[in-house]
Amino acid sequence: MTKGIDRRHLVMGSAAIGAVLAAAPAATGPLLRVDGARLRETLEGLSRFGRPAGGSFADGVSRTAYSDADIAGRAYAMDLMRNAGLDPAIDAAGNIIGRRAGSVSGAKPIIIGSHIDSVRAGGNFDGDVGSMAALEVLRTLDDHRIKTRHPIEMAIWSNEEGGTVGSTAFAGRLGPEALDNVYYGITLRDGLKRIGGDPDRLASAARPAGSIHGYLELHIEQGGVLAKAGIPIGVVDGIVAIDRFVVTVTGFANHAGTTPMAGRRNALIAAARLVEAVDMIVKAEPGRQVGTVGQLAVFPNAPNVIPGRVEMTVELRDLSEAKVAALGAAVQARAAGIATETGTTIDFHLAERVLAALADPAVQARIETAARALDLPFIHLPSGAGHDAQLLAKLGPMGMIFVPSIDGISHSPRELSTWSDCANGANVLLHTLLATDKA
Repeated sequence: MTKGIDRRHLVMGSAAIGAVLAAAPAATGPLLRVDGARLRETLEGLSRFGRPAGGSFADGVSRTAYSDADIAGRAYAMDLMRNAGLDPAIDAAGNIIGRRAGSVSGAKPIIIGSHIDSVRAGGNFDGDVGSMAALEVLRTLDDHRIKTRHPIEMAIWSNEEGGTVGSTAFAGRLGPEALDNVYYGITLRDGLKRIGGDPDRLASAARPAGSIHGYLELHIEQGGVLAKAGIPIGVVDGIVAIDRFVVTVTGFANHAGTTPMAGRRNALIAAARLVEAVDMIVKAEPGRQVGTVGQLAVFPNAPNVIPGRVEMTVELRDLSEAKVAALGAAVQARAAGIATETGTTIDFHLAERVLAALADPAVQARIETAARALDLPFIHLPSGAGHDAQLLAKLGPMGMIFVPSIDGISHSPRELSTWSDCANGANVLLHTLLATDKA
């Protein structure tokens, strides 16, 4: 779909693209639309913070949590929020929250937003699109003097890339023991202080279950399904469950020159077979499940010594927790066979289990209705990556909207979504919000 397109030209725009953007805000008929050019302007403005020296938008950004660039980007976002009348405040977990009042006293808030921190050498769309689109939606409501029944809160969650830290605290799932965790070379305790949070009052950031009317998050897909299919909108079914194992393969280290091949207990041979087994087992089932061996460490890691131990990770993901469990059982059963065949032992330790967070069916239906009204084709798909939305789902009904990532690239300076797709997503967010407010 995008072969032959120069990415820098596509990002920075041409006269033709500018003309499309200029026309984008205009409504066809009575249907309300965001200002696509204004959304682009805020995204390009945010991209300055963490950009490589002398670089441009197309060179990506390093705006890791608690860094100087993160602090500057957050200040920029808060200025935009103040100008929109949101009076933003920083909670104890470092989340930036701005509130637009509703007309019904005591109504629960609807929260919209995302994050603006990045990975090292990341792109300008992951998190940023959802955050700036949330702002643009509220600006659009103000432009048209639309009063909602429910208060609307715009949230910029802190340190999403380090493990959804801010939203985890917001959901009441982050204990004080986490304050000593280190992110990008700084403890959470010191990081929170740097961005205006309060580690001594971390629990005060938590909201109780049932305290929100709903949560909506726009995000880039970070995969290639939508772009490959030429579909502008993804209705997210949920955020996948993850089982991550640390696996230790133990053989016997011995001299590489004097030990006959038939008598070896080579831990790396067993590990290699397990890597292949994970791939084959996961591919054997229909569906969108994935399995990954992402880390291996070989000991003693010497050229003239047969490997005696290998430490590795096995990660399994799917929207169905039952399928993840079944895949894990199948992998471990095959590992037992490999151990027998190679004269090794293979031990699995479950290092992390993340439960699936399913989108609310009623919110999904509103996203579908909004997309249809805007004449935007859509498909359903799971999110293979973690998002703040999975924590907000613990507080109330959650829905996510995806827009295409060109070539499926993310966490890279080459991460890219078209400006028209960003505006489309913001328009779907706008109308889903209005429908949720009426529900």
